[in-house]
Amino acid sequence: MNEINIELGINHLCSVDEDVAEAVKLIGPPVPRVRPVGFETFLNTIVSQQISTEAARTIMGRVKELLVETSAEKVLQTDTEELRSVGLSYRKIEYAKGLSEAVINGKLDFDALSKADTESAIEQITTLRGFGRWSAEIYLMFSLQRADIFPADDLALRVALGRLKGMQEKPTPKQSREIIEHWSPWRSVGSLFLWHYYRGAPN
Repeated sequence: MNEINIELGINHLCSVDEDVAEAVKLIGPPVPRVRPVGFETFLNTIVSQQISTEAARTIMGRVKELLVETSAEKVLQTDTEELRSVGLSYRKIEYAKGLSEAVINGKLDFDALSKADTESAIEQITTLRGFGRWSAEIYLMFSLQRADIFPADDLALRVALGRLKGMQEKPTPKQSREIIEHWSPWRSVGSLFLWHYYRGAPN
């Protein structure tokens, strides 16, 4: 989400949800978060799975240094043990090779993906091994700048939403979608704000 989308989205959210309006007064709006479109972002998603942000950044740096050119072709040309030597697990190497093959054979077309409707794009991404709905939704939000995405399976989002709404327990994914339905068409900005609130809200 870029600055323009955040400003428009926050203004809408504050107008339709008093809890958001009060929280924005306390902690301000979230900062922009934009990721590049294409192969490198998908590869980075694989690298980042189940490790800390700092570790992922380090390993991704080593991967890029090894590949020289971060492309599907280079991943397929690189020996598995070389990829293993820079910190990738065998499972992640398998996912990276599968991603690369999908790009080469046209199963994953980034231009077509950017033009697809939200559910079609999610379906295309989740056919890849190693990519669930959450990964697909994050790509749509931060790379394709889709304005109305809410990754309800995200634990931090649901914890933050529960705090924001003064709930005793965090809501389920289904409950979360129902609670924030009126945030549409700016649920991506709402999601970004909830992550911001999760990190910065007073207890």
